[in-house]
Amino acid sequence: MYYHGNWIRTVDDAAGSQDSFSAAFTEGLGRSVTMDGQLQLQGTQTAADGTCKLLFQLQGEGAAGTVEAVIIPVSRPSSRRPRTTLCISSQVGCAQNCQFCFTGRMGLQGNLSTAQIVEQVVEARRHVAVHQARVASGALPPAQQIAPITNVVFMGMGEPLHNFEAVRRSIAILCHPQGLQLSHNKVSVSTVGLIPEIRALVATCSAQLAVSLHATTDEVRDWIAPVNRRYPLEHLMGTLEELFPKHAAIRQRHGRHVLFEYVMLQGVNDSLEDARRLLVMTQDIECKFNLIGFNPHPGTRFRPSPPERIAAFGDILRSAGAVCTVRESRGDDGMAACGQLGNVKAASGVAPLLKPPLQFAEALATAPSR
Repeated sequence: MYYHGNWIRTVDDAAGSQDSFSAAFTEGLGRSVTMDGQLQLQGTQTAADGTCKLLFQLQGEGAAGTVEAVIIPVSRPSSRRPRTTLCISSQVGCAQNCQFCFTGRMGLQGNLSTAQIVEQVVEARRHVAVHQARVASGALPPAQQIAPITNVVFMGMGEPLHNFEAVRRSIAILCHPQGLQLSHNKVSVSTVGLIPEIRALVATCSAQLAVSLHATTDEVRDWIAPVNRRYPLEHLMGTLEELFPKHAAIRQRHGRHVLFEYVMLQGVNDSLEDARRLLVMTQDIECKFNLIGFNPHPGTRFRPSPPERIAAFGDILRSAGAVCTVRESRGDDGMAACGQLGNVKAASGVAPLLKPPLQFAEALATAPSR
């Protein structure tokens, strides 16, 4: 099923080719394993910008729920050629209850298996291959061509490091020469800050680490990312300074950095003072910054920071020599953008909204829902 360009769904699909299996092997295999990891594609939804959301249904005894993955075509003037990023999920729902995240409103319904994580990548590559064939045949215009998937990010539903072993094993398959042949530096794992698992990931895997920071004070982070109550900023920053020190002699041994993701929430974490604190907090960490415009969803109390505020925030970081990019919002008209994945209505119990610090209550009072 991993053979590039031959994304078979069953062993029977290989019949008649040099990669076919013997009848005895096929019969024995069919009784003991599945080819889809008990994760079946239920449908797709394409946004106006070409972003495509894949909806999967969990199968098997006792299985329940759906998960989503997102195919994101990327074409920038600065890039030599178009590329495609795939955002995949590691859990059904999420236990972290980040207040601005639609998935976090679901609570945790279950962990995905290694096979179910890998199957999202296989199905996405299958989808792109079919799409490319339709363009080649003239059934779709050349303007709708999608480049092959080269980057995979664990930034979909769930906290990847809360399902550590399955995620670690799936990365090994994605990057294996006889697996899906991705480069480790093209696989990114995002975490809200589970410190023991961060240490384990860095020690055992070469994938890129991304930390969802989103605040520069414990007061704000305790509220919008409650994991901070277990692992406060001082502990988190100290750990990252140890693992990604900004000292050339040490850095040259592994050449790695951490990517800080920062969702910009109007009146909550987007002040210029926040930008200055962010520089101080990370001054001894080899890092880059990715500012993310907040994508509203039904029931949210937050508002996205205005573009000019995001630009001013980024200018402060860049003026100090930091590498800072602004993530373009993709797929938000199809609920496929960052922070919009999931089905809160299908959750057995919606995660609680936490009381904001008093000084932010007014900023949220008029926040629209969409």
